[in-house]
Amino acid sequence: MCRPVLFSVVLALFNFLLAPELLPAQETHASPSRRAIVVGFLGGFVGHNNSIHNEVRLAKKLSTAYPSTVEVRTFENHRGKQAHSEILRLLDANRDGTLSPLEKRQARIAIYGHSWGASETVTLARELEHDGIPVLLTVQVDSVRKPGQDDARIPANVLDAVNFYQSDGLLHGRSLIEADDASRTTIVGNFRFDYKSKPVACPDYPWFARTFMKPHIEIESDPIVWGQVETFIRAKLQLDTDHPNEETISLNR
Repeated sequence: MCRPVLFSVVLALFNFLLAPELLPAQETHASPSRRAIVVGFLGGFVGHNNSIHNEVRLAKKLSTAYPSTVEVRTFENHRGKQAHSEILRLLDANRDGTLSPLEKRQARIAIYGHSWGASETVTLARELEHDGIPVLLTVQVDSVRKPGQDDARIPANVLDAVNFYQSDGLLHGRSLIEADDASRTTIVGNFRFDYKSKPVACPDYPWFARTFMKPHIEIESDPIVWGQVETFIRAKLQLDTDHPNEETISLNR
């Protein structure tokens, strides 16, 4: 099955499972106390606001499209503890310094990242598991394990997880992620991309990145990949349900 068709099938199933009539009434719309939270992690030693990178561009796009219903933050991959603290702060709706069981249950969180940032994505999700906080979605793009971390096993507090990777060059991503508990976490897919026949231009990246880890930055620069990341985030957080006039991203664009 060709890749566009595969993506279309996956997204169709994904959106079917998220249909409002299949969800509890309280899950259909966001309320002021239930603003969605999206956290993105940059790879390597890249700054959190470096707009060359699609992690930052996606964050800005979501912030602009949903200023009243989504809190979007980007972090360097070594700022995982800061990201964790920020999520706890945002979830504390009554600002009493403690998260109630209700505040935890109402969390609507998506986390994504590239390279080391993808590894940090899983680590943050696991920390939230220890807090008893659910995560709706994790997305890993060419995930590279950081020392002391495990980017292959998705913790049981994550509802859905997606993995995009490429297998070429000196630096390439993990090809397989698995759930700690398959009864609680759905691995939506491990999707492989190949840039040998269809290279992606990366003119704004440093020469050493273009020379020594070209496929790794091609997947980070690939608009198709990041279109999928955005689509999964929008679907899982029901952003297009909250804003029916917003344009839905096509998987085949």
